[in-house]
Amino acid sequence: MAVADELNTALGRLRAAVPELSAALVATTDGLPVAHSLNAGDANRLAAMAATALGLGRRICETFGGGEFRETSVSGDQGQMFIYSAGSKAVLGVVARLGANVGLIHLEARAAASEVSLILERR
Repeated sequence: MAVADELNTALGRLRAAVPELSAALVATTDGLPVAHSLNAGDANRLAAMAATALGLGRRICETFGGGEFRETSVSGDQGQMFIYSAGSKAVLGVVARLGANVGLIHLEARAAASEVSLILERR
């Protein structure tokens, strides 16, 4: 199975496990979309911004001695985006409406980020 197919399958499982998600994407650390499942929005822009947030999060963790960056979130009055490190090569971003079950999102997205990392490390 091709890498993009494996990643799309992982995103499909994530979206099925958390129906409140309106978007899920995998991007390279330099901001290129690799796989995505979006109801709306621009995958290129979301990928670039997720990678930027990843880079900033890594720098912040490095600066305050927080260890290896794992995740961050951005919340607005209409929704939230959660950004997870997916190994050394990628970032996972998910978008949900405000009020979504954050515990379930973290549970499923953390597992998906680990799966994405494994898929990409094998290549």
